[in-house]
Amino acid sequence: MADRKDLMFPHIIFLCLVMCVLVPVDGQIVYSVSEEVNIGTVVGNVVKDMNLNVQDLESRAFQLVFGSRTRYFDVNLKSGVLYVAERIDREQLCPNTPSCSLNFEAIVNHPLSLSRVIVNVNDVNDNSPTFPVETQILNISESVQPGATFSLISAVDEDVGSFSVKSYKLSPNEHFSLEVHTGGEHGMSPELILRKALDREKEPVIRLMLTASDGGKPPRSGTLQIIVNILDTNDNAPVFSSPLYKVRVTENTPQGTKIIKLNATDMDEGPNGEITYLFSSHGQEKNLDVFAISPDSGEIEVKGNIDFEDKAFYELRIEAHDKAFPP
Repeated sequence: MADRKDLMFPHIIFLCLVMCVLVPVDGQIVYSVSEEVNIGTVVGNVVKDMNLNVQDLESRAFQLVFGSRTRYFDVNLKSGVLYVAERIDREQLCPNTPSCSLNFEAIVNHPLSLSRVIVNVNDVNDNSPTFPVETQILNISESVQPGATFSLISAVDEDVGSFSVKSYKLSPNEHFSLEVHTGGEHGMSPELILRKALDREKEPVIRLMLTASDGGKPPRSGTLQIIVNILDTNDNAPVFSSPLYKVRVTENTPQGTKIIKLNATDMDEGPNGEITYLFSSHGQEKNLDVFAISPDSGEIEVKGNIDFEDKAFYELRIEAHDKAFPP
């Protein structure tokens, strides 16, 4: 038995040594840098912040270890300065997220020690608001009463925070005004409001320009041309019971699960009051892979895979059309 214990003892010592080597972590160092800065831009002095001597970097085999193939940063071994080594595009790294960071480890040997380094990537206003199409066409009956509303295509901006879309402006005209709704996951939704009755015989086509601006200084902007074709008849448009519906759904919800039933009403009778539900035709291509809507009942059901890590929320734009011609 004594010989057997002697044989096991070295293995116990070896296990302890391995565990002790893996433990040392000297702390966490946090820096900030703006995206799209020039290569070579100084981020901080990581060697100083790790309380190391620059003279010891080579002998202690100082290195940065990244979790990805791209090495966005490097260290000048003569000064200890951490600098940008690759172009940093925040929108590519962290699309549509309010915060973005790059994480890696700084390691030295003899003795082994490491520090976790976090570099927060700040957004710059390098993108302008854009619309998914250049022109939106609206077909509106001349009998539609003032006060009627018409959804407009929203602009998107790859920047976040104050550099995202902050305002909309409509070109001056005598028939329409602009109203902007907030509260959706993407912030702002523009709508046209009819203020003055239309007369097809006097003006069969109205051309408008919608401008979306971000919060930069100076702001960047994008435009959408709106063409309003004035048509005859069909007095009332369908109206939803609410302009905004919010639904919570868990990831991996089985396909075919119904998550909400929308309700719109139309005061007209016959085909002019019968309603068809459908997704808006612009900017929702990805949503169509995940959700489906019943054109008759307005029920929305899960069609594809819902993965929280892939997308934390969906904003669906639904239209209710009556069955008149034109609707």
